Amino acid sequence: MPDLLIELFSEEIPARMQAKAAADLQRLVTNGLVDAGLTYASAGAFSTPRRLCLTLEGLLAESPTLKEERKGPKVGAQEKAIEGFLRSTGLSMDDLQIRDDKKGQVYFAAFEKPGRPAAVIIAEVLETTIRSFPWPKSMRWGSGALKWVRPLHSILCILTDETGTSIVPMDVDGIAAGDTTEGHRFMGAGRFAVTSFEDYDSKLKRAHVVLDPRERADHIWADASNQAFAGGLELVEDKGLLAEVAGLVEWPVVLMGDIAEDFLGLPPEVLQTSMKEHQKFFSVKNPKTGRIEKFVTVANRETADNGATILAGNQKVLFARLSDAKFFWENDLRVAKSDIGQWTEALSNVTFHNKLGTQAERITRIAALAREIAPLVGADPDQATQAAEIAKADLSSEMVYEFPELQGLMGRYYAEAAGLSADVAAVAEEHYSPLGPSDDVPTAPLSVAVALADKLDTLTGFWAIDEKPTGSKDPFALRRAALGVIRLVLENNARTALLEVFAKGYAGANAEDLLSFFHDRLKVYLRDQGIRHDVIDACLAMEGNDDLALLVNRARALQDFLGTDDGENLLQGFKRANNILSAEEKKDGVEYSFGADVKFAESDAEKALFAALDVADRAITPAIASEDFAAAMAAMAALRAPIDAFFEAVQVNAESEIIRRNRLNLLHRIRSICTQVADLTLIEG
Repeated sequence: MPDLLIELFSEEIPARMQAKAAADLQRLVTNGLVDAGLTYASAGAFSTPRRLCLTLEGLLAESPTLKEERKGPKVGAQEKAIEGFLRSTGLSMDDLQIRDDKKGQVYFAAFEKPGRPAAVIIAEVLETTIRSFPWPKSMRWGSGALKWVRPLHSILCILTDETGTSIVPMDVDGIAAGDTTEGHRFMGAGRFAVTSFEDYDSKLKRAHVVLDPRERADHIWADASNQAFAGGLELVEDKGLLAEVAGLVEWPVVLMGDIAEDFLGLPPEVLQTSMKEHQKFFSVKNPKTGRIEKFVTVANRETADNGATILAGNQKVLFARLSDAKFFWENDLRVAKSDIGQWTEALSNVTFHNKLGTQAERITRIAALAREIAPLVGADPDQATQAAEIAKADLSSEMVYEFPELQGLMGRYYAEAAGLSADVAAVAEEHYSPLGPSDDVPTAPLSVAVALADKLDTLTGFWAIDEKPTGSKDPFALRRAALGVIRLVLENNARTALLEVFAKGYAGANAEDLLSFFHDRLKVYLRDQGIRHDVIDACLAMEGNDDLALLVNRARALQDFLGTDDGENLLQGFKRANNILSAEEKKDGVEYSFGADVKFAESDAEKALFAALDVADRAITPAIASEDFAAAMAAMAALRAPIDAFFEAVQVNAESEIIRRNRLNLLHRIRSICTQVADLTLIEG
């Protein structure tokens, strides 16, 4: 079985496209080969800035011969239909078979489809892949019609087996496949031939190319960490930047440089963001002070001066970049110290949404809502109002205009500079959270109040103008906002009736419809935590389902209870009682809820059930009132044995109508007591 090696060599591929491009090459080629009958044992895809590579091991040497049968028209059908069938199969009338079918005799064609050599199939599949490759952006060059992300220079495509290596014959717009490639743009020594993937990989390394992006990333991280450690410093982790830089170089050379003293007083986040966004530099911090003191850059070549010239050039460019950042920082500090409120006023010129007004108008709404929410989460209303009024002020700052990803963080710095308390300043940074399912949730009462107000104003506003998520479309991230509210409420155990809060939000929102949207988000959130969908539905059916903390406490207690033998057996007893009662009520056209009387009980089991229900009712009712669901479930568990004994000993539909009605009323007591906890009729099983 031969092995296949493909390399598509081009000008530099943008780093952000490389990983997906390698995966697309593997997917398109392997799917095409398998569809054509060529299976393989294993596959691997790699990328560097100038090449995509695919290697397949254990490929079939040729596709298998296939026997195929095809059903044709009926015997006696129109001549044109028969002629068309013969053309499609390539057979003559003498080659056709006549067989009996459900609707009479029909023609059948039986023929063999011979296998084809792997090289022929590979050439077809690879050409199709190249011509239809799903680049986000592609270009033409020269006078050719071929499109690629950057000009494509060569195609390496070889098959290797025990007899040797052969080139797969193919040509794409004048680019003929071969068995050669070239190494590093500056440190390589021209083109060279390869005979296998192992030969290719080792010769590339000798030509100063590391093929595997993970290997390049590991080398960068290890070398940079070691250099930082040697200086008593620590490399700031940034996985996204590491992946990007590994896609910018074929032969990574790690260099550590100094940051001018002028800039060491800048906030570390400003230094880190500026160096990352503009220069793709890693930050190196002093672990004792948290200050960013040095940077790491990754060159794409070795130099005679060990990178000194490269570092000098980088430091010169960095000085200019950080000078801009320092200018923004100092200007912003002057504004914040004089009157941070002027930034909020300036947001009256910034539209939030054409139907929902300006950012300044939105801030006014958020502040009013935060004042209402504050007592519910243990925050001071006046402080919540103040925090909400300055929480988005930094959107007008020069620093956030230059680096939007620093919004909130810079707001905290500027609020502290304005002389506001640390709690109020922290709100500027924390009120955006949580931004996703793995983001931390604020716990400080002021931050919780403003974060809830911010997200609820967004939700009630878009509900009021009827711009809700539809299908997979959610341009204003309303699902994320709802999940943020859910996590803020649950992880802080905030007890609040959402319907009341919705009413205090943007006027005109359909509160019931918005609550239904929250319930859908909550179902997804709880299912991810392992809570059954029927348990959630059973709890959603109860009163107070707009109190999310109450609802979830109920659901978790019910799930735990149903996971026990007592819970499972009691559920069966409840369902039996409810089914009998529902059937008899439907048949008789009455509701049996007028109170069962123990004086009509005939058996000990029946009397025992009366007594057990009295005891359970006395325990469950106050437990539910105090929201002690575990205690309520424990009281329900005590009903298991008397309910089982009742059904074993008693026939509900007795001959005496008085006894029958009394027993049906007794079943109603079972239903009413058990459904105080949740609507058990919605539980499956």
